Amino acid sequence: MPSPPSRNAPITRGSACDVLSKIILLFLLAMVVLAFFGKLRFPGQSRLKSARCPRCSRFRLGKGPCACGHSGKA
Repeated sequence: MPSPPSRNAPITRGSACDVLSKIILLFLLAMVVLAFFGKLRFPGQSRLKSARCPRCSRFRLGKGPCACGHSGKA
């Protein structure tokens, strides 16, 4: 009859590769969740749309006219 396993046996840990891969996987999952919520509501999105020229869709810098010659906002 075999003897029962000892209760004081050392706990076998996973190899360093297993632990490292789990950490990397959890990090990537956290980044995916953050990206999902960032896409859901990007702060300043309406301000970025209003900073574009309605004629050529380039970003307008400053208060002067656009490089395409369009000076109005509408």
